[in-house]
Amino acid sequence: MAQMFIFGLGYSAKRIAAALEARGWQVVATGSDGALDFADGDAVRKALGASSHVLSSVPPDRNSDNDPVLEAYGDALDHDWLGYLSSTGVYGDTGGAWVDEGSPTGGGRRTARAACDAQWLARGARVFRLPGIYGPGRSALDKVRDGSAHRIDLPGQVFSRIHVEDIAAGVVAGLDGEAGAYNLGDDLPESHNAVTTEACRLLGVSPPPLQTMDEAGLSPMARGFYAENRRVANGKAKRILGWQPRYPTYREGLRSLV
Repeated sequence: MAQMFIFGLGYSAKRIAAALEARGWQVVATGSDGALDFADGDAVRKALGASSHVLSSVPPDRNSDNDPVLEAYGDALDHDWLGYLSSTGVYGDTGGAWVDEGSPTGGGRRTARAACDAQWLARGARVFRLPGIYGPGRSALDKVRDGSAHRIDLPGQVFSRIHVEDIAAGVVAGLDGEAGAYNLGDDLPESHNAVTTEACRLLGVSPPPLQTMDEAGLSPMARGFYAENRRVANGKAKRILGWQPRYPTYREGLRSLV
C-alpha cells in the first residue's frame, strides 16, 4: 500500500491527506492533532523510510531563505516522488499581467519562498504554486459574517485564488505527473472587491464602502497583499496533469460554502 509522508499538516495538507486516505493511501504527517513531532528525528526518519511519497507544506524559515524540511531531513529524501506546496507569490508584481510556470521568479516580496521553491525543483519535486487559498471556515463569507470584510479602492488590482478542495485534487493528479512546477489557480483572476461583493450578495447584506488602505487600517502584512498585482495561468496543470478545478471561479466556490 502506498504511503504519503506529509511535513506540516495544516489547512491545505489536511484536505490532501483526506483525499489520499479516501483512495486507500496511508498518510503519516508532522504537525498538530497527534501527528509526529517534526523535531523527533528518529521517528520522522523511520516514517520516511516506510513512505513511498513525500509532500512538504512547511513554509520557509522566517529568518533566512532556508527550507526547514530540506535542512533537517534533506539527506533522507531519496524518494521517487517529492511534492512541495509553494506560492504564486514567487512571481512578484506584474502589473496585472499573466504569469505561467515559465515566468521569472524571485523578484517579489516572497524571496525566501522563491529560494525554497527553487531548491525543491532542483530535487526533482512536483512544486504546486498556490495563490490565495479559501474554503470552509476561511473565505470572504466568513469575513463578511464577522465584520472584517473590506473593499479597497485600487482600480485594476486583481488576484488569483484556489479552493482548498481543488488543491487536493491537483496534488492527487500530480501523483502521476512529471516533476516540475504547476500553478493551481482557478480560471478567473478577479479583484478582492468583486469577491467581497459576491459574498455579500450571497448573504443578503450590503457590501462595505470603498476605502483607502489608510482608512481601512490595514496591517503591514495586509498591505503587502495589495503590493502585487498579477493573473496566474493554470493551463500547464490542465494539460499535463489532467486537472480541472471543481470550482472554476470564486462564484461557484463561494456558493458551495454558503
